[in-house]
Amino acid sequence: MKILVTGSIAYDTIMVFPDRFRNHLLADQLHILNVCFLTPQMRREYGGTAGNIGYNLKLLGENPLLMATVGDDIDPYLERLRALGIGSEHLKRIPGQFTAQAFITTDLDDNQITAFHPGAMNHSHENHVTPTLGAGLAIIGPDGKQGMLQHARECSELGMRMLFDPGQGLPMFSRDELDGLLELADYVAVNDYEGKMLEEKTGRSLDEIARGVEALVCTLGGKGSVIFAKGQRHDVPCVKPDEVVDPTGCGDAYRAGLLYGIAHGWDWPTTGKMASVMGAIKIARRGAQNHAESREAIEARFRRAFGYTPWKGQA
Repeated sequence: MKILVTGSIAYDTIMVFPDRFRNHLLADQLHILNVCFLTPQMRREYGGTAGNIGYNLKLLGENPLLMATVGDDIDPYLERLRALGIGSEHLKRIPGQFTAQAFITTDLDDNQITAFHPGAMNHSHENHVTPTLGAGLAIIGPDGKQGMLQHARECSELGMRMLFDPGQGLPMFSRDELDGLLELADYVAVNDYEGKMLEEKTGRSLDEIARGVEALVCTLGGKGSVIFAKGQRHDVPCVKPDEVVDPTGCGDAYRAGLLYGIAHGWDWPTTGKMASVMGAIKIARRGAQNHAESREAIEARFRRAFGYTPWKGQA
């Protein structure tokens, strides 16, 4: 089953301030704030929800279809995708725009100040989900608001199974818009904070929302995750990582595991375990796309964590 991944393609510029923000912010002067943080360390990472999920699906042996809008500065990212063997034919370049990017400054207490420029992402509605894609499963990830609404409708009209992942884009939507998206979705994935926000905005509990979809997945960080499906609750344990280095992109790695399990017809406990394995692999590396485990290494990690392998033909 071909997997369509919609969402953002982005650059993340990450800077480290070797001090504490609180030492340079005067509480009684915040109304005239004018500060400069010297950041000797800086790195640029490849990111965006669509890019991250697609990267992890490729590690699992899939050939995902990435759909996003990008800017004039996309060439380094395109070269990376080519080197990885990930197709870029559904990335639409928007002239005169920058690719979406985040500028993140972190201090010694791991506090962060982030500026996000959506750029070409605001034009995501210029891409369309069509029958020619040949996809049977899609994820609607954080993207331009109009694009997310449109792509969800197009997936539904084509009878394509759809995972709705509102992510940080959740505050953009009204209650009516969220109700409409949930009605179109087959599956929903949120983290615990987003889950609480979804409950507040819709006026319904996660249990109630889950009754309207095939499955609702809520991740709980180091406490694992929970999957509500067909009236049952499946508690999925967190896989212990080799080390905890950087949580950036862990949610996207987890969602790649979900999509893989759904596409291959696995049951929900096994699908959740696959997602948990992917998150554990990612968190041990800095950046969202710097882990490079082979498919065989992922299988071995699954077996080590759970004592069996879900792949057919293997004991």
